[in-house]
Amino acid sequence: METVPLYVSVLFGGTTLLTIFLFYRATRNATAAILLILLWLIAQSIVSMTGFYTHTDVLPPRFLFLVLPPLLLILLMFITNSGKHYIDKLDIKALTLLHSIRIPVEIVLYFLAFNKAIPEIMTFEGRNLDILSGITAPVIYYFGFVNKRINKTILLLWNFACLALLVNIVTTAILCAPTPFQQLAFEQPNIAILYFPFVWLPCCVVPLVLFAHLVTIRKLLLYGTTDMSHVVTS
Repeated sequence: METVPLYVSVLFGGTTLLTIFLFYRATRNATAAILLILLWLIAQSIVSMTGFYTHTDVLPPRFLFLVLPPLLLILLMFITNSGKHYIDKLDIKALTLLHSIRIPVEIVLYFLAFNKAIPEIMTFEGRNLDILSGITAPVIYYFGFVNKRINKTILLLWNFACLALLVNIVTTAILCAPTPFQQLAFEQPNIAILYFPFVWLPCCVVPLVLFAHLVTIRKLLLYGTTDMSHVVTS
């Protein structure tokens, strides 16, 4: 996008790679999932650079090709035995720390709004309080898993609250996108996510953040402890 300075794209690209790295740590350095994510990013980059997603007056909205595949994969992970086996090997300490990337994401959104690529209501100056998740993530990580002064109940409440903040901004972003279903921000639609590299937000960063919450909530509810070492299998 010509209206967005290069440093914003670089900052977001770095944030995406950091998200993938933190997820890699959560997989205990398993390479297969990371290779799949990187291939997905490359494929979406190529598609977005053709202008495919900028055609917003078609049905079904082409935006769905960004979000449906990762959402379906997440669903499969939770309903299949092999998926649940994979989930049980993930490190929820690293998944908790992963949420700190929501700070640079919110900074990027602020820059995008300043450069007229998204509406202000998608930033922390509008309806988006998701930066609170990023700010509190290192605190929760330290007191929940290092110092261990936070119990399971507080960890669950934090994850549910941050999940609600994520749902809030995702819903706002969808309603602001220039599709036949747009309901908000007609004067300045959410156009950034139609272009490279910002397509990585709905197709990679948001799904990984969502997955991190769902995995952590599942493991805390099932095993009732912040120490998951006893459920890790080879």
